[in-house]
Amino acid sequence: MLAPAPIDTVMRALADPTRRAVFERVVGATEITVAELTRGSGVTQGAISQHLKSLKQAGLVAERPEGRNVFYRAEPEGLAPLADWMSHYALFWRERFADLRTLLKEIDP
Repeated sequence: MLAPAPIDTVMRALADPTRRAVFERVVGATEITVAELTRGSGVTQGAISQHLKSLKQAGLVAERPEGRNVFYRAEPEGLAPLADWMSHYALFWRERFADLRTLLKEIDP
């Protein structure tokens, strides 16, 4: 069986809305613990840990153990497969925006 492509792993990790919310909170902090992520989230600590495990496997977060705590931080390079994939569609969007610009000039010269 073929191993999943990095883009598949990243998309799968970010497909879950709760996991995306966890990732956004990690991105918004320099470093953050599971306890801090759990507080006010309405999600159990075990579930947060599982989401972090998926994000870590996708290369989106890294961990740093310190004593009894583990601190998580975002790994921006983990988004590279997604950015690369989206860059293939840049021409599509450039053309659409150019068409929109032309249309707007026709409507309001």
